[in-house]
Amino acid sequence: MHPENIHKDSYNFDALTVSNPELSKFVFINKYGTPTINFANSEAVLQLNKALLKHHYEVENWSIPKNYLCPPIPGRADYIHYLHDLLSEENIEGPIKGIDIGVGANTIYPILAHTIYGWKMLGTDIEENSVAIARSNVQANKNLIDHIEIRHQKDRGSIFKGVVKDAEFYHLSICNPPFHSSEKEAKKAAGRKIKNLNLDSSDLNFGGQANELWCNGGEALFIKRMIKESILFKNQVGWFTCLVSKKENLPKIHKQLKKLNADFRTIAMNQGNKKSRFIAWKFE
Repeated sequence: MHPENIHKDSYNFDALTVSNPELSKFVFINKYGTPTINFANSEAVLQLNKALLKHHYEVENWSIPKNYLCPPIPGRADYIHYLHDLLSEENIEGPIKGIDIGVGANTIYPILAHTIYGWKMLGTDIEENSVAIARSNVQANKNLIDHIEIRHQKDRGSIFKGVVKDAEFYHLSICNPPFHSSEKEAKKAAGRKIKNLNLDSSDLNFGGQANELWCNGGEALFIKRMIKESILFKNQVGWFTCLVSKKENLPKIHKQLKKLNADFRTIAMNQGNKKSRFIAWKFE
């Protein structure tokens, strides 16, 4: 993990259960004598997230309904830290402003971006329910209200259009795109995970609404659409960034960026055995 990520060490379950006593119901000692939880249990993961947000980020009130995407906070924090490194290369005065495309009900990127680095954030989403829940998470915490705004993207065919207003400027955009190309592919991937982890499907810990998990063409097409539209906002966004879950999609993405003469780089991230990356680009 990024050296500044406070989650790079083991979870302190003693402290976390003090912050959120509900978590204690799910903590047990594994065969190595280490306290842990069953990460295949959705309620356990939800209570862990509540504890992490309260203990480390002073977010007292956070929740998401059942079957919504429950994000792994350490990995989400890593993205924020690497974005900070990217911005640190530039001499920026004043507060950093960012936009999270597809904020989701969990609102996790704006929350972490503000509580870790003090950035002002805009979150956008195409689903009205997600927008309403995200707004509730912001409004429930006094330390977030004046720093995070949530907007509904009413046009499903647009990414920046309609949510980035005239004369607004953002130093960066964030995006964790839906990575499956269809509902069938998403269910197939879920089935593989269930089988690999020897789980019962009812215990699966990663929820997710359709728009959170898949879109026509998958992440490669989504990111190519984002790149094409981003050139229209080259004077309103400093760095455009997006997670790329499948490294085999990088050549297609790089080709699109080269076609538009963008300045771009691919930034690698590692969380334990998991390797991930995001693409960052800008226009001179």
